[in-house]
Amino acid sequence: MHQHLRDTIGLGMAFWLIGYLLSLVLYFILPPGVMGWILFVVLTPVMIGVTWRWFRDRNLPVTYYLRVALTWTAIAVVGDYLFIVHLFSSQGYYQADVLVYYLVTFLIPMGVGIGLNRKGDEARTTR
Repeated sequence: MHQHLRDTIGLGMAFWLIGYLLSLVLYFILPPGVMGWILFVVLTPVMIGVTWRWFRDRNLPVTYYLRVALTWTAIAVVGDYLFIVHLFSSQGYYQADVLVYYLVTFLIPMGVGIGLNRKGDEARTTR
């Protein structure tokens, strides 16, 4: 149970918090319309790499990764709403970059999980 909480809430909160804190710093340096895309381009490969390393040595079903993906996406949506839209009264926040970010937040654990399961299946069939 502890590992499940670390995988879902722990890692999801960490990813969201890193993006949130970086966006607060970049808010004073970059225009808001560009900032989201820059964060997306920089943080997506980092999220993929960390997620792959985090899960690579475990044999988990795809349904587990689905729960992780749903939890991470919920954390991102709720966190953004509470700490960006509501706190800063940012009514124009939901632009294309944010919606793509939510989609990728869902797809990363799913893609990593499917990839790791496929890799595990190949290893089992070559033995």
